[in-house]
Amino acid sequence: MPPAKIAPRDRLIVPLDLPDVASAEAMVARLGDSVTFYKIGYQLAYAGGLPMIGRLAGAGKRVFADLKLHDIGNTVARGVESVAKSGATFLTVHAYPQTMKAAVEGRAGSDLQLLAVTVLTSYDDSDLHAAGYRLGVSDLVEARARQARELGIDGLVCSPQEAAALRGIVGDGMHLVTPGIRPAGASTDDQKRIMTPARAIAAGADYLVVGRPVTGAADPKAAAEAIVAEIAQALGRQPG
Repeated sequence: MPPAKIAPRDRLIVPLDLPDVASAEAMVARLGDSVTFYKIGYQLAYAGGLPMIGRLAGAGKRVFADLKLHDIGNTVARGVESVAKSGATFLTVHAYPQTMKAAVEGRAGSDLQLLAVTVLTSYDDSDLHAAGYRLGVSDLVEARARQARELGIDGLVCSPQEAAALRGIVGDGMHLVTPGIRPAGASTDDQKRIMTPARAIAAGADYLVVGRPVTGAADPKAAAEAIVAEIAQALGRQPG
């Protein structure tokens, strides 16, 4: 879907980073129609949560399978092939050329959209240098973005600080999905490259991943509605 046509409510992705399926299902029930898009990552996936992808999709929700695949080509391709049958809308893979190429092969013939993870939002330049990279965050993100575009990846997971620069590289043809979103006054938790929802949208982000400020709130539904309202205001539109 072209970025301009994405409804404000559909731009909020809430991670179900919860310890078990019962807790995740209870959170979905609490959030009700305030949230249309959920993310299932390692914690819930390894606690029996993968079948929730199909159940949520069957209930009219969209699901982001945040599995960050990275392995030899054949293993990635076959894994993507399996996820493509689950009902997921998005799947993450790490932005290494061989991995991205294999993932594109594995999703052939399906509606699954692939997101490449450039550099984790909990990393900064010193973390990359400690891991042996010569490039800093900005240069590595831009290099991986260009590779992803050339290989046919549908979108990028990036910090909101990189969104504006990446939009200039990939144009409107790729989704930009940004974790590290924190409403004004919220705790930064373990994120190092963060931004408010309004600023992230203004920078060119299409989808915002907002976890603990929603699921950890006293009233998760109200917290989600407030973020959707902020997104809508940034776009000059009704929440919808």
